[in-house]
Amino acid sequence: MPLLRPHYSRLTKANAIQASNFLRDPQVLFRTQAFFRCHALAFDPQMVARDCEPQSLRDAQHLFDEIPELDIAQYNNLLFEYSRRNRLVEALNLFRDMHRLGFITDGSSLSCVLKVSGALSSQVVGKQLHCQCAKAGLTVDVSVGTSLVDMYMKTGDVDDGMRVFYEMEMKNVVSWTSLLSGYAQHGLIEQTLEVFSSMKLQGIRPHPFTYAAVLSALADYGMILKGTEVHAQVVKSGFESYASVGNSLINMYAKSRMIQEARDVFSAMENKDAVSWSSMIAAVVTNGLDQEAFKLFRQTSLEGLELTQPIFLSIIKACANVKELSFARQLHCRVTKSGFDFDLNIRTALMVAYSKCGDMDGSFKMHSTMQQNQSVISWTAMITGYLQNGGKEKAIHIFLEMNRMGVRPNDYTYSSILTAHPHVPPSQIHALVIKSRYLDSPNVGTALLDAYVKTGNTVEAGKVFEMIPDKDIVAWSAMLAGYAQVGDTEGAVSTFRQLTKDGIKPNEYTFCGVINSCADPDASTEQGKQFHAFSIKYAYNNALCVSSALVTMYSKRGNIDGALKVFKRQGERDLISWNSMICGFARHGYGHQALQIFEEMRRKRIAMDGITMIGVISACTHAGLVKEGEKYFDLMVKEQHIHPTMEHYACMVDLYSRAGMVQKAMDFIKEMPFPAGATVWRSILGACHVSRNIELGKIAARKLILLEPQDSSAYVLLSNIYAATGHWKDRANVRKLMDKRKVRKEAGYSWIEVKNKTYSFLAGDHSHPLSDRIYSKLEELSTRLKDAGYIPDTNYVLHDVEDEHKEAILSQHSERLAIAFGLIATSPGIPLQIVKNLRVCGDCHAVIKIISMIEERDIIVRDSNRFHHFRGGSCSCGDFWKDSNGGNCECCLMWARRLGSCLLLQIPAAIVIQLDMQCTDLSWLFRLCLMQNGGLGYTHRHENPTFIFKLEDLESFHETFPVSETHNAGAVVLAKRRASGQVPAGELLTKHVEDLKTSRCSLLIIICQWR
Repeated sequence: MPLLRPHYSRLTKANAIQASNFLRDPQVLFRTQAFFRCHALAFDPQMVARDCEPQSLRDAQHLFDEIPELDIAQYNNLLFEYSRRNRLVEALNLFRDMHRLGFITDGSSLSCVLKVSGALSSQVVGKQLHCQCAKAGLTVDVSVGTSLVDMYMKTGDVDDGMRVFYEMEMKNVVSWTSLLSGYAQHGLIEQTLEVFSSMKLQGIRPHPFTYAAVLSALADYGMILKGTEVHAQVVKSGFESYASVGNSLINMYAKSRMIQEARDVFSAMENKDAVSWSSMIAAVVTNGLDQEAFKLFRQTSLEGLELTQPIFLSIIKACANVKELSFARQLHCRVTKSGFDFDLNIRTALMVAYSKCGDMDGSFKMHSTMQQNQSVISWTAMITGYLQNGGKEKAIHIFLEMNRMGVRPNDYTYSSILTAHPHVPPSQIHALVIKSRYLDSPNVGTALLDAYVKTGNTVEAGKVFEMIPDKDIVAWSAMLAGYAQVGDTEGAVSTFRQLTKDGIKPNEYTFCGVINSCADPDASTEQGKQFHAFSIKYAYNNALCVSSALVTMYSKRGNIDGALKVFKRQGERDLISWNSMICGFARHGYGHQALQIFEEMRRKRIAMDGITMIGVISACTHAGLVKEGEKYFDLMVKEQHIHPTMEHYACMVDLYSRAGMVQKAMDFIKEMPFPAGATVWRSILGACHVSRNIELGKIAARKLILLEPQDSSAYVLLSNIYAATGHWKDRANVRKLMDKRKVRKEAGYSWIEVKNKTYSFLAGDHSHPLSDRIYSKLEELSTRLKDAGYIPDTNYVLHDVEDEHKEAILSQHSERLAIAFGLIATSPGIPLQIVKNLRVCGDCHAVIKIISMIEERDIIVRDSNRFHHFRGGSCSCGDFWKDSNGGNCECCLMWARRLGSCLLLQIPAAIVIQLDMQCTDLSWLFRLCLMQNGGLGYTHRHENPTFIFKLEDLESFHETFPVSETHNAGAVVLAKRRASGQVPAGELLTKHVEDLKTSRCSLLIIICQWR
């Protein structure tokens, strides 16, 4: 809109005498003053509506057209009125007209226009005015000198402002306050406090505006201790009742989150103005007390206070925070009635409120009606709104439209649009940021860093991180989160150390990032404990995000007991904590404990998500709880109303596959609402390997290869099926196909950490410096294993070689090398923790159980699928895992789980067992029971080994082993010793079961009581 030029520009000095007589008329003078007032108001429609009737304004303008000439006093009055009404451009134009007409300006005129120049930040005009002041000899005037200081400070020329101040012959409190305020405005807190002290030393008593400026500077820098000292001086000076001082105190305490002190200051204020109310409302909104802000807003109406722009801005922000859409619409109406509907800041605030409340249509309408007033702020608000409401594509469209309209994005725009990945690659926005020269902006740098982090590109993220000039804690936390996401523990630890070295205090989010990085399998087991200790030192260990990260870290690093301790100590739990504990128990083989946590969630009515149900079904999978898994899958849909994803269906297929129910798994796949993914077919293929189902294995392998042609698992599993069934030619063809397609099988390796150093081993590895001692230990273990009844299960060697060679291959598996090294490199009794990148084979699983008993060591093995806790000859998996059955019938697996629980409870037993040697893992379990419980006898025939155990606690054993069951693979007979008669040691009380029905896996268990 073009500037309105007043009619006085046509006047000349020729009519001065005539005008002087005319202006002596009191009625004319009154009407002339009315014009001055209305003329200033003419540029402010809100003020016109409130203070001046349209007819009187037209009369005043008509009268002024008839006035021949004005004098300097009247020009000054109009100049001051423009300045007071904040009509800065009009005031400057008026001063130029005065100068052109030849008026000799005085000190008051120059002081006023210097103030206008400072408010406009016009340094060029300010220096011209300074020259005019010097030419007129007015620089010695204290008022003019003070205005010059104020002008230079506001235009950013601090040095010239300081020079003018120290050249002033006379200085008053306003002069000192102008210099002090200028320093504070430019963030020179040390100079601000120095000036404040100097003026008091020179006997200049600070006035309320001085205190207000000092308090505002201290508030910006968070110097609350110094602020309380100044507060005490304010009270001593008797200025606490001044609104400007009280407002600054409220602002200072609010920024330091000392909201009660802010309330006390506000309550003690006798003369509250609109700024006081807006400061208090802004204080409670800033501190998240939005409901209190609504109460204060209602009080402003009761007090009859006129609503101002800052009040509207704060209360609209409160509506956005609590998503009060209806109240936001009411405020929109009040804004319109109060004449603020054309205020850009308020319209932008309403746009943000509508978008945060989910009303993007309302936000878009607000944006559209702004038309020519659409600024980068309003465009950015629209982009942010669509991103917050899931409209990433619409946000990108708005961003492109904004650029097409010639509106240049600012740092907040780039920070917002960078969250639109993956729709917009960070590299594209990165190029625009460089072109726009916003790369040095901390906001843009951190947002760009976060965008690269979320795409897993820590290399580019690290480059951006190094280029951020003033890294805040947000940037450090984002970099740590990036390293944690990709499992780069070394990078995360190095970054955390650099953070502390630079003197930056870590917060809960930095601890969360570095602790999450320690959950990676490659991380040192001690590092996570060290950062746990650091979090305790900094009092962040009980912060929700930190404690949840600790639960995740401990469960992923094999310390499920540590995870449970942290979980139980949590005063507050979020969904991440619950999910981490459920998934942790599932990975460690404690399915029942996982389900107990889940049932606790249900009792407490805690909202669940898809990850929760994946953990629950996985727990059922690892524990062989098929019925429970089916129940919870149905519960997920019917009770929790969670739509199953591919991951949930894959878990169910895995549940059936591991239980040997391959056909049911195939039927389940047919009922899936979408095509099965690679995970599903991998589970089927693994089940076919266990059951030696060649035909179905071919189908599953073909499906898997189509989905992931370069994944070696499909080729390897199919090759293993052929090898296990003796189809060596077909196995060779698969290997040739792998070579042709350049598919490489991942080499199996294991690693162990000893004294904060990690050692890795390949199968048959001789590269370790202690290789001779390692293999000597293996030979020693081999002898002791055979003494314990161990017979190598060569079915797990899928090579067409002699059995002796197969046994040699088994003895040199990478996990055995790692365990042997751990045994010779650590003190007796120290637990060992091994990590393997592939699955542990069934033979190694049986061997590690025996080693844990004969060496009296706890051994934790984390393979590609789960954790195995070996203790005293048993494993936490209950021997229910994918390769453990080797084709056993469900009956044998059931008894293996029951005997495993009996062994854990250390219940003595007297059992005679006959079983087929194909039940390998079951036989090792029985032998361990025999050795631990002091078995009375052991006989072995190649086809039907027999084990004899002593039963001392019949009732306890009876609780563990129901005797009412009869299976087609065996029978259970329980006999008690009769009161009369004596039974020789080793003689059975039961007759031989001649008509025992046998199957491929025959099982006969006879429980006896010995004297």
